[in-house]
Amino acid sequence: MQLTLKDEILQRFLQANGEPISGQQLADEFQVSRTAIWKHMQSLQQEGYTFETIKKRGYQLVAVPDKVDFGQLKQLLTTERYGQQVHYFDSVESTQFVAHDLVRQGAPDGTLVIAEHQSAGRGRMMREWESSQGKGIWMTIIIRPEIAPHQAPQFTLVTAVAIVNAMKAMFKNFTPQIKWPNDILVNGKKTTGILTEMIAEENRIQALLIGIGINVNQQLEDFPVELHHIATSLAIEGKESIDRVHLVAQVLNYLEQFSDQYVKNGFTLIKKLWEESSCTIGSQVRATTLREVVEGEAIAITDSGVLEIRQANGVVKGVYSADIELI
Repeated sequence: MQLTLKDEILQRFLQANGEPISGQQLADEFQVSRTAIWKHMQSLQQEGYTFETIKKRGYQLVAVPDKVDFGQLKQLLTTERYGQQVHYFDSVESTQFVAHDLVRQGAPDGTLVIAEHQSAGRGRMMREWESSQGKGIWMTIIIRPEIAPHQAPQFTLVTAVAIVNAMKAMFKNFTPQIKWPNDILVNGKKTTGILTEMIAEENRIQALLIGIGINVNQQLEDFPVELHHIATSLAIEGKESIDRVHLVAQVLNYLEQFSDQYVKNGFTLIKKLWEESSCTIGSQVRATTLREVVEGEAIAITDSGVLEIRQANGVVKGVYSADIELI
């Protein structure tokens, strides 16, 4: 999706910070008729934007709908690529499914797929992910980094660092933490999951699909009872409603920054930032892999993102992929 005239009109109102803008001023600025401006204003109102007419001054934007709108998102981005093309849906089975199709169609680096609701959202190991309508962030970013296939798992860690930094920039009344390999916790409960999928041929990555699910404005009753002890939302923990568009923009801004940093300079800085925000390192953990259960103290991650666990007998075991439980 590229910016349409309607999006550009919306951006002008958002940038005006509540100041009225006349229809003639918009018509002159965009070199169209006032009738064309009026039609786009009507369309914006149908989408939930509320305008008031201020006598002799023009239109004033007084309310915006609670949705992840491309026009709102665009003005908050500082990226060159990430989020500059957006495929927005009210509801899909999964943003990952859509992203797979877009990769085959040649979607460029940084293409964003985002939905208000997923009917078949999935996390790691094909677990169901509850994707409440209009209350969370359900998105996939298509990236095309110049890296070897064996480096792909590190992008889960890069993404975790980006999300934590985005949250820290926005929220001061709680501290998000990373649980290896792909969860963000707040006060010990899960708010965010990351799913990284690779599309590759031979020794070349075609694309990585970075799926991100963030519980944003859910209340406790929005979660199944069996999840109450392990799941939460940013609104519950922060005790206030969250602007989802701002959070999406912050995540994309940081993700492009850290992705480029990783591709250019390697994993050293990302590893340091990851360890600073980790609730896994230094904790006693139980790692359940496909073959075994490993218990001990999580002591570090390697430069390839492998979690190292020191067992009770002193032997250090490297875990490449596992379900991690803090014990």
